[in-house]
Amino acid sequence: MASNNNLAVLQALDTARTQWYHIKAIVIAGMGFFTDAYDLFCITAVSKLLGRLYYYDPDHSDNPGKLPQNVNNFVTGVALFGTLSGQLVFGWLGDKLGRKKVYGITLILMVICAICSGLSFGSTAESVIGTLCFFRFWLGFGIGGDYPLSATIMSEYANKKTRGAFIAAVFAMQGVGIIFAGLVSLILSAIFLKRYPAKSFKADPIFSTQPEADFLWRIVLMFGALPALLTYYWRMKMPETGRYTALIEGNAKQAAADMGRVLDIELDAEAEKLSQFKAANQYPLLSHEFYIRHGRHLLGTMSTWFLLDIAFYSQNLTQKDIFPAMGLTKLAPEINAIEEVYETSRAMFIVALLGTFPGYWFTVLFIEKIGRFIIQLVGFLMMSIFMLLLGVKYEYLKEENKLLFAALYGLTFFFANFGPNSTTFVLPAELFPTRVRSTCHALSAASGKAGAMIGAFVVQSYTLNQSVSNIKRALMVLAFTNLLGFCFTFLVPETKGRSLEEISGEDGGAQNETQMAARRSVTMQGSGRLEVI
Repeated sequence: MASNNNLAVLQALDTARTQWYHIKAIVIAGMGFFTDAYDLFCITAVSKLLGRLYYYDPDHSDNPGKLPQNVNNFVTGVALFGTLSGQLVFGWLGDKLGRKKVYGITLILMVICAICSGLSFGSTAESVIGTLCFFRFWLGFGIGGDYPLSATIMSEYANKKTRGAFIAAVFAMQGVGIIFAGLVSLILSAIFLKRYPAKSFKADPIFSTQPEADFLWRIVLMFGALPALLTYYWRMKMPETGRYTALIEGNAKQAAADMGRVLDIELDAEAEKLSQFKAANQYPLLSHEFYIRHGRHLLGTMSTWFLLDIAFYSQNLTQKDIFPAMGLTKLAPEINAIEEVYETSRAMFIVALLGTFPGYWFTVLFIEKIGRFIIQLVGFLMMSIFMLLLGVKYEYLKEENKLLFAALYGLTFFFANFGPNSTTFVLPAELFPTRVRSTCHALSAASGKAGAMIGAFVVQSYTLNQSVSNIKRALMVLAFTNLLGFCFTFLVPETKGRSLEEISGEDGGAQNETQMAARRSVTMQGSGRLEVI
């Protein structure tokens, strides 16, 4: 990279010391991910309650009520369809209109749809569930927009030495959101149990259809609006990123003014150098130039995120069915509806606190020391090993060693988050040029949600009857998908310690490694001699 050709505003951003505004940006963007995770995973705590409220059959008293398989899949997975759509739409808009202009819309959608999800109405089970799914789709749409916008904004604000840690810290708020999804439903169900003491379901089957239980799931879902609402004002106060203003809008003076206002740095507007950067950044996504420079990178980020989310969401969305096998919860006929929410929420909270949460923050601590590439490789490999062990020894672990079962299950979450679940979010925010950075992150994230839908609809359907043989096969297949993720990781380079412009080739200096490799072709000369050019 020809660093002396770099714009002053970009050099200043790359070398700026960590200061209060960086932390503030992490919190503002991170609260979006807190909300995302809470809204996506709180449904796990209450989905069985929905079955007991709306699908109880008095002619089968041994079954307290269970969502039909297609309804269960749709309730737990419909937000993923919305998320995928939102990622593509807002990712594209983030490049066309600017990161800030569409950043607040995602929060407004999340607030409105979280509240409306809790107010789902209707006179029949089908109408209530249908309304719930409608609003959860649009909730997912807003959630989806947060992925490319938050990642891109944080990457373009950060300096090159701490960029990976800052982006990972934003994403780590997802772990906090998962913990709160379990904690809020745990506290609320405990309050309801104290107000309406627990009774045996068999002794009092009508209990699961009492109005009090219906209030519980609605309050849990509506709580997701609160963190998004609290951060809306501060999100609207954030200026457009200096990189977008300078390189895409072509206004180096405004970029210097915006960044100088929020960061304690002195900046000069260097309009004369701007044409060099704009010329190197004009090629569109669907072009041969993009294919030569970044086609391999995009294939790598899309494939690894797709494979990771098949396993990650299969575990998260079906954990309510695995908890009884681990001895963390009782089966439904033994407990009433609110007790079931309490036990499922407690198990979610324990697994998230001990397994999920630490992995995110290990990534924040070590990503700039170990690098993205190694963390992703090790994470995929360890996930594959632990899932294979769970699959092969499932019956033994379930019957004879529940503590080891819980440990192995928790370790898969730990290495997912101290591994590809974090790095697949970080890498697309660093590898691609400014003009298409948000779109490329959106394409990668949408590939992940496509994998999540396989987890939610295919894997969940396959394991819904809790058949031992089906769960064993599913775990072994997931182990194989993680191994594929390990292999596809070799398509992405290490980005640690380099500026965004150096990585993407926007600085007009040396060609990036993919471009050079692609042009290192072997040609036949007239004499029959092979020459590498």
